[in-house]
Amino acid sequence: MSHIAIISASVREGRKSHRVALHLERTINASGNTADMLDLNAFAFPIFNERLKFQKNPAPATVDFADRVRKAEGVIIVTPEYNGSFPASLKNVIDLMTDDWKGRPVSICTASGGAFAGTQVMVELVFPLWKIKTWVVPSSMQVPKVQEAFDEAGNPADAEGWAKRTKVFLDDLGWAIEAKRRMEG
Repeated sequence: MSHIAIISASVREGRKSHRVALHLERTINASGNTADMLDLNAFAFPIFNERLKFQKNPAPATVDFADRVRKAEGVIIVTPEYNGSFPASLKNVIDLMTDDWKGRPVSICTASGGAFAGTQVMVELVFPLWKIKTWVVPSSMQVPKVQEAFDEAGNPADAEGWAKRTKVFLDDLGWAIEAKRRMEG
């Protein structure tokens, strides 16, 4: 059994990528693992001007977020593609705790309203994660036309197809989590 944090990166009104995060949360919890939804919209963080380890009096929400990421054996980042990149809200929390990302298995799920499913954001997001030595799991889950693929509650329009894609995505993250356990054990 694994404990996985899901970072829902969009903070925009009317966001669609959160639908995919809800689907992943439900799927993880149904599999006997546990999911912890870290919705950046709910946290409503300010722009951080310093890494957490150097903050003199970090806000309780900041400490809570960091503790929840640290407790997770793996992290899934669900991000929309905005102008070929990822939202500032996500960069904000990546830079908040650069040391804590080192060696952590992270899977990336991208979503867009168009047919390309956030393929451009993959390139933009992988580099800063590699730079801080995050273990980026090679497989990803990309969701084209997210507004048609998932409803507001995170239910997929094509339940069978998304169940297969989601299983592959989560199995690969599970493999990385197990590999890390074995390396540390």
